[in-house]
Amino acid sequence: MRCDETPDLIHGYLDGELGLVKSMEVEKHLRDCDACTQTHEAIRSVQSAAGHNGVRFDPPANLEKRLRSALHRENEPERKSFVVRWRWIVALTSLLIVIVVGWSITANFIRSSESELLAQEIVSSHVRSLMADHLTDVPSSDQHTVKPWFDGKLDFSPPVKDLSQQGFRLNGGRLDYISHRPVAALVYQRRQHSINVFVWPATGAPIINESVFSTHGYNVIRWSNGGMAYWVVSDLNLDELRQFVQLLQEQSQTTS
Repeated sequence: MRCDETPDLIHGYLDGELGLVKSMEVEKHLRDCDACTQTHEAIRSVQSAAGHNGVRFDPPANLEKRLRSALHRENEPERKSFVVRWRWIVALTSLLIVIVVGWSITANFIRSSESELLAQEIVSSHVRSLMADHLTDVPSSDQHTVKPWFDGKLDFSPPVKDLSQQGFRLNGGRLDYISHRPVAALVYQRRQHSINVFVWPATGAPIINESVFSTHGYNVIRWSNGGMAYWVVSDLNLDELRQFVQLLQEQSQTTS
């Protein structure tokens, strides 16, 4: 991939319009090219800023009182002039409302796009772990072996649950890199299907009801609880993946 091809592809990559193979090609190029990485970060920063900066207009509390007083003070010709000015104020206020509403819709769309982009990144990491045969750094079905392995490698301690009796065997864990930070990846197995559970400290309000994404044949479920953000991805059917998530949530509540 050449650098002169990258700018247009970066926009498509950030908008979630590229296929999985092309997205992985862009990711590889970004890892190898500092200039294109800076372009990617600049565009992503603009999207992030637009998604988090609100626009709000609050009229002064005494606006109505001041308008009524002005109407009583003015004679009839002046009132007519004021009415004209008031109509302009109404027109400008209406325009401002339209702008604010449009901005809010755009901001919500950008936030939704950010979640979809993160889901694409999660799926790409899952696929890479399968392609490179690098599912685990610490292969073990013992949660008391996997959990301590992360000590000193991360600035948090990921919760590790044993769900083997429920049909989801723990295969181990590894370090991964998601959304510009190191994260824990816990690996489970359901028949021939691998399940990656990405965990890192949550920011913002907890997400009680999980969000579900489906892309490129993979199901992705995310939620946050107990100060941790969870993203689960697998080609397992959605019903069984939901069952796995429910078991994981119940185990977390039991031990918290």
